[in-house]
Amino acid sequence: MSRYRAGAAGALAVAALIGACLSPVASASTTASPAAETAPAGIDRADAVERATELVQGMSVTERASTVVMGHVAGTDGTALRAYMESGLGGFILMGANIPASEAELQSLTAALTVDPALPPLIAVDQEGGLVSRLHGDDFPASTVLKGLPVAETTAAFAGRGSLVARGGITVNFGTVADYTADPGTFIHGRGLGTDPTSAAERVAAATSAQEQFVASTLKHFPGHGAAPGDSHRAIPSTSMGLEEWRSSEAVPFAAGIYAGASLLMYGHLAYTSIDPLPASLSPVWHEIARDELGFEGVAVTDDLGMLLSSGDPAYADPIANGVAAIAAGNDLVLMIAGSDAATASAMAAGIAAAVDAGTLPAERLEEAAIRVVTLRVKLSGATAQWALCPDCEPVD
Repeated sequence: MSRYRAGAAGALAVAALIGACLSPVASASTTASPAAETAPAGIDRADAVERATELVQGMSVTERASTVVMGHVAGTDGTALRAYMESGLGGFILMGANIPASEAELQSLTAALTVDPALPPLIAVDQEGGLVSRLHGDDFPASTVLKGLPVAETTAAFAGRGSLVARGGITVNFGTVADYTADPGTFIHGRGLGTDPTSAAERVAAATSAQEQFVASTLKHFPGHGAAPGDSHRAIPSTSMGLEEWRSSEAVPFAAGIYAGASLLMYGHLAYTSIDPLPASLSPVWHEIARDELGFEGVAVTDDLGMLLSSGDPAYADPIANGVAAIAAGNDLVLMIAGSDAATASAMAAGIAAAVDAGTLPAERLEEAAIRVVTLRVKLSGATAQWALCPDCEPVD
């Protein structure tokens, strides 16, 4: 039995807010193009779930633990990166130090990361555009401009951005910031797509629908960085905002993006202390809210777990314990960047497997997480890239 169950009033309130906040442009795009229709042509979701379940049931606990880890090491040596992925990791995140000079070299690098073409890993990048960009050639408008332009401009920009990401052989973009704030002095303001629930929801929905034609898009940083001032790379920002206020504010852009078909939801290291004192990334309560109230069915992923270590809070000084707690809370994929090296991801996977063997992490929870990750991997393995069919995906001067 879940510790949290959304009341019908709460669920209906969020649904009503989505409808009220989406402009005709955004509403039309999300209604006419739900994820099942806009995602790259490939394997039907039901078939992907069936295939993923079969694959995961044939895995050992160690293999399941590896597939719920998204690792990272620096460098552009394809041979070294391939060797890193041969341990069976479910994903890899490309950072700036992984990006070669040309698109052709990037395609070779992402091909090297794919040990088994029948079940490719999730290859991710933070390509928000503007302040957070990893790839060369992203001259499309970014959030600093888009928040003041008509919603259709967000659709066009993120169609181009999704196309650019897909051309490099990358399948996941951690690129949609669903946080919002009207305070230009805050950490997240320059990256948000709006300054209020309505403007953010419209543009988040548009960015999601546009990207899902090409890649698996991600909403971040749930449940909302705008209400929790501070930089979560260095601390655990907190807010005393309650659940009812959250539903009418921070929740709205995330709900709109989920409705528009986002494949992943990234949990921030943010504490809404009146709802749960734990950071959302480690909070069963927030995972239950996203599943039960917002209806999210995709892959739940942590923000970089290295950021918890950087907070300096002694409660989060053990990276393996953080990873186990993250999976136990409801995450399906743990992300490791800061401080990650060739041995870190294997140690994390081993720690998760050991927790299952010790009974401190339910085997069913790991199995559920692995099935969600493998479902997305299977679905993407059968996808046909649509970026070549996007005549308007070139930046304009």
